[in-house]
Amino acid sequence: MSRLVPPHGGGELRPLLLSGEELNKEKEKAKGLPRIKMSSRETSDLIMLGIGAFTPLDGFMGKEDWKGVCDDYLMSNGRLFWPIPITLSTTKEQADSLKEGSEAALIDEETGELMGSITVKEKYTIDKVHECKQVFKTDDTEHPGVAKVMSQGDINIAGPVKVFSESYYPGQFKGLYMRPAESRKMFEEKGWSTIAALQLRNPMHRSHEYLAKIAIEICDGVFIHQLVGKLKPGDIPADVRTQAIDVLVEKYFVKDTCIQGGYPMEMRYAGPREALLHAVFRQNFGCSHLLVGRDHAGVGEYYGPFDAHHIFNEIPKGSLELQPLKIDWTFYCFKCDGMASMKTCPHGKDDRLILSGTMLRKMLSEGAEVPDHFSRPEVLAILQDFYSKLEDKVEVKLHKYAEGA
Repeated sequence: MSRLVPPHGGGELRPLLLSGEELNKEKEKAKGLPRIKMSSRETSDLIMLGIGAFTPLDGFMGKEDWKGVCDDYLMSNGRLFWPIPITLSTTKEQADSLKEGSEAALIDEETGELMGSITVKEKYTIDKVHECKQVFKTDDTEHPGVAKVMSQGDINIAGPVKVFSESYYPGQFKGLYMRPAESRKMFEEKGWSTIAALQLRNPMHRSHEYLAKIAIEICDGVFIHQLVGKLKPGDIPADVRTQAIDVLVEKYFVKDTCIQGGYPMEMRYAGPREALLHAVFRQNFGCSHLLVGRDHAGVGEYYGPFDAHHIFNEIPKGSLELQPLKIDWTFYCFKCDGMASMKTCPHGKDDRLILSGTMLRKMLSEGAEVPDHFSRPEVLAILQDFYSKLEDKVEVKLHKYAEGA
């Protein structure tokens, strides 16, 4: 019997990815179906459904589920906790051509690849501004998540899906890309029962390293789980991040205390709500804890630095088996002569080197000298090599939390 935390909802993993003869049959049938083009976010959500990361969902949400998730963190059955709507949209013209109960093929709009099919159970409209204010706490279209929602089609299509493909992820990120069944198997083979997930979309600097080592002190191991889905301009590609993380783990961690994995979801930059979604699918990957530091999954100045801590106290009791590991603001203190946090360091701001991925990207992109203790030298060498070869550099803007204000 598994000693790991159960999948979300308390049942078994529910991967929706087809294989073998069933896959061939459904792909052949899909050739004659109406086609719905999916955005990159919708495609990545479909893959998350396919690999079982969004267990126990069986497809894209209907209106009552959408409303319940937006307003109360609950699906329409009133029992299943879910923090962010998982929806599929299309044009009114396309929706009008689909009959409820019929099937449609799901096509990635960027690659043209046939990704799956959906049985149309419902067609409905939503108040996009309402979703944005509930999920992102803003309807400012400068927010990348808001911009995505506001650019959706006018009609949402709901229903169970069959997933045909994981796109380029298994090939391009071989050895990193991982399905929940695979991470669970690895944890069990190691004899781990308590695992802390470390969410990453940046290379690991000293604060990340410090968080991971705190988790190793109290858990069996750490799952360094980085996003390999689509990022915003200026973020560092997954292959560079992976190389930087590999050298850090090899030289600065005890052997067999960390596993590195990648997942295909696209960032929504929804701050506290996204921290909850990270918790849901990390539970499906077999993690018992989620490290939640400063400005988790945030962007700009839309969220307070510890809003993602507070939201775990606001959700209905018993929503998650996974528990957050809430870590205070961390930094290098010159007087302490080491990494510390607001809870452990008595010294002032002038004695502290504030660390952030945004600040590191800004310094690297501008060719500025990176201060000592910001990142390990082996990691910096990899990142500096990457930036030196970039022809088109994106301006990186600091917000007040990245600057330590």
